[in-house]
Amino acid sequence: MLPHCSVLLLLCVVRLLSPSSALPFEQRGFWDFAMDSMDSMDSMMTMMRDEEEGSAVEEILPPDIPMCPFGCHCQLRVVQCSDLGLSEVPKNIPRDTKFLDLQNNRITELKENDFAGLTNLYGLSLRNNLISKVHPRAFAPLKHMQKLYFSKNLLTTIPKNLPASLVEMRIHENRIKKVAAGAFSGLSNMNCIEMGANPIHNSGFEPGAFKGLKLNYLRISEAKLTGVPKDLPESLHELHLDHNEIQAVELEDLSRYKNLYRLGLGYNHIRNIENGSLSYLPRLRELHLENNRLTRVPRGLPDMKYLQVVYLHSNNIDQVSVDDFCPRGFGMKRAFYNGISLFANPVNYWEVQPATFRCVSDRLAIQFGNYKK
Repeated sequence: MLPHCSVLLLLCVVRLLSPSSALPFEQRGFWDFAMDSMDSMDSMMTMMRDEEEGSAVEEILPPDIPMCPFGCHCQLRVVQCSDLGLSEVPKNIPRDTKFLDLQNNRITELKENDFAGLTNLYGLSLRNNLISKVHPRAFAPLKHMQKLYFSKNLLTTIPKNLPASLVEMRIHENRIKKVAAGAFSGLSNMNCIEMGANPIHNSGFEPGAFKGLKLNYLRISEAKLTGVPKDLPESLHELHLDHNEIQAVELEDLSRYKNLYRLGLGYNHIRNIENGSLSYLPRLRELHLENNRLTRVPRGLPDMKYLQVVYLHSNNIDQVSVDDFCPRGFGMKRAFYNGISLFANPVNYWEVQPATFRCVSDRLAIQFGNYKK
């Protein structure tokens, strides 16, 4: 028994003293640690089943591959899909898109999920399509959209449930004939609306149509208006009603708009501006009344301390009095005129006294020209 034990002990000592042929461990992949302790393929399969059942080892997914709708150009979070003849909103729009350009296509409808996932969208252009139908929830995902360009389509009403984040909307050249009460409800951030070239009459604006809006800019040009619309936002700085069929400006028409800086009433049929109408506009700087049917300079201009530009050309004005533009007292006007246009009127410029323009900054600011009937 002892000889055998001595032999075994001697073999173990020799084995320990001999140099090892094994190399140091070097991890080359995720599975190296696991394989080091596996004795068979069964152990490998057991571990994989554990992972599927929710083990602590996380699955490593490949990085997302950027997608771009077929035919579109995607760069710097701008997706340009214009002029492609599209009949619907394309799929696979990147979720981080900031501006989506779909203008000049043949899209006829906006469906509920057309913009799903585009929560970062800032601007959307749908200009020059054939859109006549918008799903009530089409814009629901667009919680940060600020600019919507919807001109040159076939809409007959204002789309419902517009994003509360909207700041600017251009919806001109559609077929809108009616703006219902509350059409812009919840849009307290809206600053600018361009809705000209729609066949809308004064009666098309229901009471409360603009309720809640705090607009700075509103254009309803090239429509069917016969008078200044009622109940527009009091906050307006610019109001453009040119190219309509307005016949006159009555005393109370402008009483709400004390913050106006610019008023556009050119290219109408205005024959009379009731005395005192302009007194409601103490901050007005620019007044457009060109291409109307006025026979005299509107009363009240000398009292407008900040008025600087007046367009009165292409009317029927046949006389200009010395006090039509400037106040009599010195220093009453806070800003000098830098533009007065009176050309294309039947008034003889040599009959107008030089003192008429005593509050004009430069004689070149007066445009008289020659009248040609």
